[in-house]
Amino acid sequence: MTRTRKKEVHRIEVNLRDLSQLFNSMDPSPFNEKDLDHDAEEFITSWAMEYPRRDPIALRIHLQQEPEGIDAREVAEQAIHHYFDYRARLNWLEFKRLMKTGRTSLVIGLLFLFSCLFAVEMVGPAEPGTGLALLRESLTIGGWVAMWRPLEIYLYEWWPLRRRGQIFEKMSRMPIEVKVKHAAVRQGSSAAAPPFDSHEAAVEI
Repeated sequence: MTRTRKKEVHRIEVNLRDLSQLFNSMDPSPFNEKDLDHDAEEFITSWAMEYPRRDPIALRIHLQQEPEGIDAREVAEQAIHHYFDYRARLNWLEFKRLMKTGRTSLVIGLLFLFSCLFAVEMVGPAEPGTGLALLRESLTIGGWVAMWRPLEIYLYEWWPLRRRGQIFEKMSRMPIEVKVKHAAVRQGSSAAAPPFDSHEAAVEI
């Protein structure tokens, strides 16, 4: 009997002075509906994309100051899951628009290509170096160039977009842990900690 190997969890760690650094300060929404700070989102997303798409990930937030009157873990979990669920839905809509553009450009490209090839047949054979030969070559090249856009969409553009969407979906469900650095608070250090410490950014459990 073959045993299925349990996939390791990849942990992303973020160091913050306080919980508010995680959110966009210009967004007036309640904490659990706020947009994430742009740097925070890029930091977390970039590390999540470093790992294999099917491997589980977890987020650990280290705070120097404990927030008063709120459950930091619950607030962070609701806000982060809500945000990345929203980004996943936007990504899916963007993917559907791209596929629609691909279908439309494919139809246009094929019609133009067939028109060019039909025109080449209408021109008929031509001696090399003549104006008719140049016209035939131009029509043939122009027809195939019209296929560039749909080929670009179906060969190259769709899969990076879907991969990012799948990462967002995974991040909308990832476990979140908040740890408060009580020792740092008691020492009363006046130096502000950098929002994201890249040296502790990602640790594999």
